[in-house]
Amino acid sequence: MIVRVQSLPPRSYFAEHSHTWSQLVYAIAGALTVNANGRSLVISPEQAVWLPTGTAHSVGSLMGAEFRSLWVADVASRGMTSRTTVMHVSALLRALIVEAASLKREDRRYANRVTALILDQLRRATPIAGALPWPSHPSLLALCESLYADPANPRHADKWGREIGMSARTLTRHFESEVGMSLRAWRQRVRLFKAIELLGSDLPITEIALRLGYSSASAFIFMFRSEMSVSPLQYRRNLSRSDGARTS
Repeated sequence: MIVRVQSLPPRSYFAEHSHTWSQLVYAIAGALTVNANGRSLVISPEQAVWLPTGTAHSVGSLMGAEFRSLWVADVASRGMTSRTTVMHVSALLRALIVEAASLKREDRRYANRVTALILDQLRRATPIAGALPWPSHPSLLALCESLYADPANPRHADKWGREIGMSARTLTRHFESEVGMSLRAWRQRVRLFKAIELLGSDLPITEIALRLGYSSASAFIFMFRSEMSVSPLQYRRNLSRSDGARTS
């Protein structure tokens, strides 16, 4: 297994390509857009995408991201899924990936043990459907990029429709057909993704709530707890403990 450390500036993308090995794509900060098998997905630091050997894919980031690519040889990926899969990244798996990326060549014996743990974690990882689907239609893509950049934007479907030359009804129908969820549900998912991203910063919880378009911190906290089963503050503490464990 090889770990590759990469940074993506905003609005940068790797052209479609494939590998003779399997790959795990994971952002430790920011969000990544992964295109594979006719689907376009945005993943948060809670998620990773497993790409089996030979899968044609492209990777990019709208707002910029720090990510880690795990290149896994076929002999090491036995027992893992043969399908492109979005999976949950546990605190342990995250810490192991970051640790593996920091190792020097002379740490080979220790690196082998870390690699073995990562492979075990990948076999145990839970597939999820929580990634953010992304449209390919140019008008819908422009709409989604605007909302991702500014999730507090208050415009409704009728105003968006006029801007891109569709009625609200047509926009709603096309959006659900292409993305697989309503525009309202997609906006809620965007807010969650941006919340996860911003909680990795030093911004106060109230400031994050306002940036996401919530009228109060309590409304934001209720949404986040409902989706993640922990409060934003507890999520931030868990993230800090994970980072502290790997640097101590």
